[in-house]
Amino acid sequence: MAKEKAVLALGSNLGDRGDHLRRAAQELGQVPGIKLVKLSPLVESLAVTPAGIDESRPKYLNAVLLVETSLKPKELLAACRLVESDHGRVRVEKWGSRTLDVDIITYGTTLKTGKELTLPHPRAYQRSFVLVPWSLADPDAILPGHGSVAELVDQLPENPQSKVWIME
Repeated sequence: MAKEKAVLALGSNLGDRGDHLRRAAQELGQVPGIKLVKLSPLVESLAVTPAGIDESRPKYLNAVLLVETSLKPKELLAACRLVESDHGRVRVEKWGSRTLDVDIITYGTTLKTGKELTLPHPRAYQRSFVLVPWSLADPDAILPGHGSVAELVDQLPENPQSKVWIME
């Protein structure tokens, strides 16, 4: 089966955040049909809720994982959710604190809108905690429908929500 390049965003703000991200990357790379290509440097960001920045919540550690996969998008999503569950992820509140979050940002150049999965991720172009590590891992990356990831980073507004700190 043909392999497709995919970009996964990893985030954690509970427990040993770095360990969750590194182990999740390794575990995803062990799933049949997923080949780990590169893990970005880690970045730290403030917690974002539907109401905006919440500095009372623990900060997030984020990374982007570049993979090649022979899995279909929904199969890849199922693998991501299984790894989240293995790390104690519980879906209680939308945009709540979590041990691990794994989002599919892109699946090749696929453009798809669905109830369970929209590709590319509908808010990726606005999220510094996705764009910055992605641009560090792949300076020539393109976000389908939005253009150069590096240019999107340069266009981020100067506000607390777009602030990230490179950790490594």
